[in-house]
Amino acid sequence: MAKTISRDTPLAEITLRKYGSPQGLEKRELVRKLCLSIGLLQPGDSRDVVVDVLQVILENCKHDKEYTSTEIEKMTMDNREKYELKQLGVAPSNIRRQILRLRDLFIVEKNGNYYRINEGSKISQIFKERIEKYYLQSILTRVKEYIEAVDQEFLEKTEE
Repeated sequence: MAKTISRDTPLAEITLRKYGSPQGLEKRELVRKLCLSIGLLQPGDSRDVVVDVLQVILENCKHDKEYTSTEIEKMTMDNREKYELKQLGVAPSNIRRQILRLRDLFIVEKNGNYYRINEGSKISQIFKERIEKYYLQSILTRVKEYIEAVDQEFLEKTEE
């Protein structure tokens, strides 16, 4: 009889990493470190088109300007060409997937078929209001519940 293995699917998750100071970094490297810092990119990952997607959105979506995924795809290809990078990961389906990842972190929002920086806000404001106060706080609260339950189940019983 085959065993069924259940998968534990998280309700929410976030990866945060600390790197050195961003002082003196060029634009693409600055966005790359941001992507690494917030878990959009893994260390050593050569598939880094998310960096270009975020960079072109940041550079072009000022003052609530919105773009379609096709326009973002074209700008991403141009950005990779500018930095003399291979045109890997620029398929329309992958660009849409990267935009979705940015939406999942509240950085980008969709309005019809158009995308822009969430509410035209600064990234620092988005991080503070949406990720730090809401998303991260809810994750920390649940982790603390598990910690307290483990303490209750294992440690408090041994003290009796």
